[in-house]
Amino acid sequence: MKETAYLLQATLISAWWVGLFSSHTFFSAFQFDKIPPTAFWSFFVPDIVLIASLSTIRAYKDSTSLELIVLGAFSYAALYCVNATILTGSGLLPTGLMLLGLAYNIFLCFNPSLFRASSSKSIVINTTKTLIQILCIWFFALVVIPFVLLESFGGFVVPRAGGMLWSSVALFVVFSMLGLCSSYFMVRDGCGTPLPLDQTNELVVSGPYRFVRNPMAIAGIGQGLAVAAMFQSAPIFVYSLLGAVIWHLVVRPAEERDMAERFGEPYLSYRSRVACWLPTFGRNAT
Repeated sequence: MKETAYLLQATLISAWWVGLFSSHTFFSAFQFDKIPPTAFWSFFVPDIVLIASLSTIRAYKDSTSLELIVLGAFSYAALYCVNATILTGSGLLPTGLMLLGLAYNIFLCFNPSLFRASSSKSIVINTTKTLIQILCIWFFALVVIPFVLLESFGGFVVPRAGGMLWSSVALFVVFSMLGLCSSYFMVRDGCGTPLPLDQTNELVVSGPYRFVRNPMAIAGIGQGLAVAAMFQSAPIFVYSLLGAVIWHLVVRPAEERDMAERFGEPYLSYRSRVACWLPTFGRNAT
């Protein structure tokens, strides 16, 4: 899992710099007011040498030291961007990107300790925690990030009423209901919440989980694509697809390894019968 994750990181960083070199619009979206472009270009060599190159090496050589060096580089860059945003009142996109990169590397370095079973089996408590989680995640992933992308790439424009808008709204509602329904069964039958830091104590194979292993991931990606269609935004579309790729290649393997360790043969049997992405309506996971 880590090999693929670090190779993906090196590829994305390299592609990001290619975009900066080749597109003025792309470059402008990542600038801070009152900080000249020369200061921005000065990060090219550190990015390529310390992050992209070391990430590539880590993809082929198991080394905790390399992981921590890359994490340290991301920490420095993220703190720089946060400070630059505070000083200039701008640059939400580059700062947000660096913070996401920092979170990504924290996950890579410490993911075994990030999967913990819920300490509570109370439906009321777990329902409350789940609702708070959903509100926070949806607000951040479906409001804050799309707004920053829209503002950075041409400005926020209210979508016009029409077939595209209403179709997008309908899709958003459908995927949102899928996410809420999946959360309900996680709480009811799993004695926990959807969050890895407070996850279920029991294997959930009911509700949407009877037909597909990761309905909440499908719901989140579908919501993002619906928002992209709603605003006809290519950046939000790319953000949603990139989220799907990262979840599938980085988060999913760690999550499945944890579930295999906790639930053993019942989970392995379930995984062999039920697909990750495509629903299998003709089969019963139970």
